Amino acid sequence: MLEKGENLLAILGPTNTGKTYVAFEKLFSYSSGIFGFPLRLLARENYDKARKRVGVNLVALITGEEKIVPKEAKYYFCTVESMPTNINVDCIIIDEIQLASDYERGHVFTDRILNSRGSHETIFLGAATIQSILKKLFPEIKIEYLERFSNLSFLPKQNLSKLKPRSAIIAFN
Repeated sequence: MLEKGENLLAILGPTNTGKTYVAFEKLFSYSSGIFGFPLRLLARENYDKARKRVGVNLVALITGEEKIVPKEAKYYFCTVESMPTNINVDCIIIDEIQLASDYERGHVFTDRILNSRGSHETIFLGAATIQSILKKLFPEIKIEYLERFSNLSFLPKQNLSKLKPRSAIIAFN
């Protein structure tokens, strides 16, 4: 047990539950924040949404490939590896925290889970598989579970041109 779970919130659930949307909205209820994503493209996509919402001067993007940090920046959209650790913000959000178990990148996610804190709230997003670990580390953490909006289904191999509109293709190797 590391500390009380005061101001710690985990929003857990499978893909397509709106976790990122909920966290994005919570972020802007604070005057400053950092949102750490597992992928550069997710950071970039949410950075673009944030710029449209609050303006270009208040939003920063920090990834391994890009660094756009206006002097007035209050909200930082980053890859987890690029999250600034030298600034204080009201809210910190870390997405896909179950990646703490990843062989190559897990140490970074673990470090952020243990050491990154917003002055008002810290939010962890991820799969429910991480719940028992969070409860052991932070017995007082608040956990919200979200249900999937729609059912995912598997289709056997077929021609891409025969897929229905709005279908997503997910590949595993």
